[in-house]
Amino acid sequence: MAEDVATAVEELDGFDVSYETNAMGTVIEADDIDELFAAVKAAHRAVDAERVATVLQIDDERTTDEQADEQVTSVEEELGREATDDSA
Repeated sequence: MAEDVATAVEELDGFDVSYETNAMGTVIEADDIDELFAAVKAAHRAVDAERVATVLQIDDERTTDEQADEQVTSVEEELGREATDDSA
């Protein structure tokens, strides 16, 4: 699946979005909902396969401009360490 995921993620570069891919998916952020939808649509269509599944969850926080990485930083501040464990 790595090739298909890479194809979809590469498509996001043509849009005014920021993104981070991890083992569970790709977090996409955009200031404009229409830009977000266009980017997701393009990424979905870019995969040339018999079946493509795209799961979209929208978190539209309207009371703050905090970005996803800042939310992670807040958790790490509460933990007093990074929110990862590479010891395994």
